[in-house]
Amino acid sequence: MSSMKIGLMLPLGADETRGFDELREMALAAEADGLDSVWGADHLIFRDDGQTYGIHECWTVLTAVAGVTQRVEIGPLVLALPFRNPALLAKMAVALDEISNGRLILGVGCGWHEPEFTAFDYPFDHRVGRFEEALEVLVPLLRTGKVRFEGRWHRADAELIPRGARPNGPPILIAGKQPRMMQLVARHADQWNAAWYGMPEEATELAERVARQRAACEAEGRDPATLQLTAGIYVAFPHLLLGGDGEEPPAEAIRGDVDHVAAAMAGYAQHGIEQVIVHLWPRTAAAVLELAKAAAVARTAGAPVESAPA
Repeated sequence: MSSMKIGLMLPLGADETRGFDELREMALAAEADGLDSVWGADHLIFRDDGQTYGIHECWTVLTAVAGVTQRVEIGPLVLALPFRNPALLAKMAVALDEISNGRLILGVGCGWHEPEFTAFDYPFDHRVGRFEEALEVLVPLLRTGKVRFEGRWHRADAELIPRGARPNGPPILIAGKQPRMMQLVARHADQWNAAWYGMPEEATELAERVARQRAACEAEGRDPATLQLTAGIYVAFPHLLLGGDGEEPPAEAIRGDVDHVAAAMAGYAQHGIEQVIVHLWPRTAAAVLELAKAAAVARTAGAPVESAPA
């Protein structure tokens, strides 16, 4: 279990914290307390049932986090590639990798929340096709520093100068669950993410997804062992929720003390997961410390997951 990594999702929703001061505090707690990574969701706006909800812009926040930390990896989970020109994103990625001294994991996906595409004037049609073409620009630029591509939606004849902190660029993580996306993961990604889950023994869908992703790798002639598997999970510490941030965690969230959360996170290794990335309740530095304690136990314990305490 010593190789398992545990990361923290920063709560970027406008109503989830009082702003960047609290986000910085949580990121610094993750750095100081021993977590492995810090992540942010990439959205522009949420609209549901006539209500509009705001969110902080992910890339800007992660850049600021890179500037105040020295050890933790950072990444978007995941960046909506349709929101940014892929050649420009490659340029942005090597710059942030330089700022962070080689700590960026470039998580990308094709987006899913149509209202934000409409509100900010991005096309929602052919998302996977556009995403596939964007990867044909982004990946060669990051890996070789050059690309020449002419497609239906994207075209580029570009070079990356300077090249950034790592000769082959940052690792690429792709989130996806449908066959075509899994094929693109197998073809291009260093890491894959599936989300969101609670207790590992209840994540039956995850086991099926992992099997399909491994099959996609084999179909591409790739050794599945070369793809790092990650999963997003919900975690809540009930003893800290009293007088907390007011929002109830999802029903499926892992709830309990440090030992129970540690056993649950360790249980994900049974699915082949090498890193769990945690949406955490409450959204406080104190909860990050509890998560870090659980992470330390999870990395060293191989104990089976126990039932939640009464």
